[in-house]
Formats: sequence, structure tokens, C-alpha cells
Amino acid sequence: MLRVDFIRKNREKVEAGLTKRNWSAERISVLDELITLDNQRKELQTVADEHHHKINMLSSEIGELYKSGKRDEAEAKKASVTEQKEQLQGLEEKQSLTIASIEQILLTIPNVPNDLVPPGNSEEDNEVYKDWTATLPVLPDTALAHWELADKYNLIDFKLGVKIAGSGFPLFRGKASKLQRALINFFLDEADKAGYEEIVPPHLVNAETAKATGNLPDKEGQMYVAERDELYLIPTAEVPVTNIFRDVILNESDFPQKLTAYTPCFRREAGSYGADVKGLNRVHQFDKVEIVQIQHPEKSYDTLMEMLAHVEGLLQKLELPYRILRLCGGDLTFTSAMTFDFEVYSAAQKKWLEVSSVSNFETYQSNRLKLRYKDADGKKHLAHTLNGSALALARIIAALFENMQEDQGIRVPEALIPYTGFEWIN
Repeated sequence: MLRVDFIRKNREKVEAGLTKRNWSAERISVLDELITLDNQRKELQTVADEHHHKINMLSSEIGELYKSGKRDEAEAKKASVTEQKEQLQGLEEKQSLTIASIEQILLTIPNVPNDLVPPGNSEEDNEVYKDWTATLPVLPDTALAHWELADKYNLIDFKLGVKIAGSGFPLFRGKASKLQRALINFFLDEADKAGYEEIVPPHLVNAETAKATGNLPDKEGQMYVAERDELYLIPTAEVPVTNIFRDVILNESDFPQKLTAYTPCFRREAGSYGADVKGLNRVHQFDKVEIVQIQHPEKSYDTLMEMLAHVEGLLQKLELPYRILRLCGGDLTFTSAMTFDFEVYSAAQKKWLEVSSVSNFETYQSNRLKLRYKDADGKKHLAHTLNGSALALARIIAALFENMQEDQGIRVPEALIPYTGFEWIN
């Protein structure tokens, strides 16, 4: 969440950022309403401080009058104190309403994109940061899509998943289950080698936790809700892992904080339909290994590149062709200042599938989290938060099935053989 003082000091930058996110001038005018409310809050605070001062002065005078035996004068001043307190209560109620209105507006304002984020309206305008276009695999015309391979080798039962839960909940079996477990362990081991501490977090979170990472109110419609207990199924491990640092004050020597977690992820994906959601292209439940870093603001963009290299290394070891996109303003998530998406090439479908997003949120999440650090002078500042998928499994499996298919079956990448215990799926 942006801070009002940041908006005041960087008004042009904020307006330019919102414009890059395709906000209209009319919509951006909410900033004027925000500043007006904040001015009212300051005025109310000034008057309230005056009442507090008067109450303290009168209370001191009342004590002296009682000591001097001037009871009647003391009682008269007590009536003034009561009047002052009543006026103060009214001011504090107005303050509370004003502060609530300010926060309500702030919750609707997304993060300011980094200057390097390209302008654009949708994914069509994303910038290709790096690609393998010249070396994409070419399969024979007889090549099968991953859902056909899954049926041929009895690896994933989509119909049984529909019976048990509904569309978008595939049931893995046999070697597909072992491949999924192998990928999870491979990703976690690679994160461990890179210095990330493994966490096993809760898979359900409360509203305060979801709000702190920006999932509420922005993505409320995409989250599954256990209404009776007021809990949300996590859409990504980023939510519980980042909240480990809610209300935490770090020292500069504590940076970087590096955490990783494997969790199932749950997303409603409301409104999804058509060929793009066939098979594993878009599901409601999938497994993912997430990496999270908490970093000093001066080092966070170097860290973003480090995380990018980590994900790139995973895809290289899996022998999957990939490309990296820098998201444009119109495709940027609500909380992100800069995001890179990784896409792997699905050779049988002849399309790119997103398998990872690596983002720097700068201070947007940490402001909601109240995550701060103390500098050498003891002054407190907001830290930067970053996260990335390393990696999301459903589409990785889809790409492995399709790209690795040969006459004798599906070849397992060499890096995974120590984890699977087999070289072929057939």
C-alpha cells in the first residue's frame, strides 16, 4: 500500500505510474480526494491536540485548587474538563472515520511501476527480455498434446478429477505422481543450495494475512473461502511466507532474508474457458515451490536479477526452452513495481505457457505488513519484498510431457533421474 506522504512528495511520479497502468485522468483524480481527506485528518488532529492540552492544563489547575482548599473553583473547572472531553470524543470519532476513508482509498491504489516497466494495455505489449525463439524444438506431426500423452500412458485422469472435485482438479497417478514429487524435491534442493531456508506454512490464512500481501481486496474473487471459519485457501505460498515478517523490525545486518516453501495453490480462475484451459494449461489446484526475499531497498533490484537467474537455471537443468518477459504497465499485478514472467514452450501445442513470475514489490507490501528495518542511526525504514515461482508444476509437467516425447515414451531430464529413479515414462 502506498503512503499518503509518499503520494504528496511524489505526486507526478504516482500519476505517471497510474497512467502507465492505464488509469484514466478521472480515475487518477481520486488522489485529490485522498489529499483533501488527509488535510482534514491533520486539521482534526491539531484541534484534538489543543483539547488535550487544555484538559491537561485544567487538570493541573484543579489539583492545585483542591490543595488550596478552593473546592468550588475546582468543581467549576471540572465541568470545563467534562465539556472539553465531550468535544474531544466527537473529534476523535471524526478522525476515525476520516482515517478509515483514507485507508479505503489507499487500498484501491496499486503500486507505482518502476521506470523500466514498459507502457502497454495487455500481455500483447509485454517486453521480450530474453528468448530461445531460434532454438525451439520441432516435433513430428504425430506428436501428442500433454492430455493425450496422459491418457496414452495412464498418467493423469481428468475425468476422475471432475468426479471427485470438479473441472480443473486433475488426478495424477503412477509415474506422473512420482514425477511431480521429484520436481518438488528438485526445486527445494536447488533453493536450499542457493541459501533459502525451507518453510512449511499453513495452507489457509486469515483475512489480515491476505490483506497484508495485497490479495485482499484486489484478488478476493479469485480466492477460495472457508466462510464459516473466515479463512482463505492460499493462491501461493508467498502469502503465508511473506507474513512471517508482519510487524517485524529488522536490522540492516539481517538482510537478506531468504525463504522457500512448497505448497499446493488454489485459484478459482473464474471465467476461464476454451482451448487455453485444456488439460494442465489452467487448473484450480496445483503445486508450486515459491522463493521469497526480504531485502534492503538499495539492493532489491540486484536481488531481483539474482532470483531471475535462479529460475532460469532451473529451466536450463530441465532442458526446457523458455523466454523471459518484462510485464508492461497494463499487465502488471496490483502490488508489483516490476515483474518478469517465465514462459516455457509447449512444443505439441506450439504455444508458450507461463510457469513463473518473479517480482519486486518495493515497499508496497512492507507498508501493509509494517515490515521495517533500523539503519545505523536507529532510524526505521520500510524494507523491500520480492518473490518468485521456482517453479509452478502443472505447466512444467505439461511442457515436459510434450517436449520430451519420443517413440519409446517420455524422456525424463537427466537432472531429475536421481529423484525419479527412472529414465522413461511409458
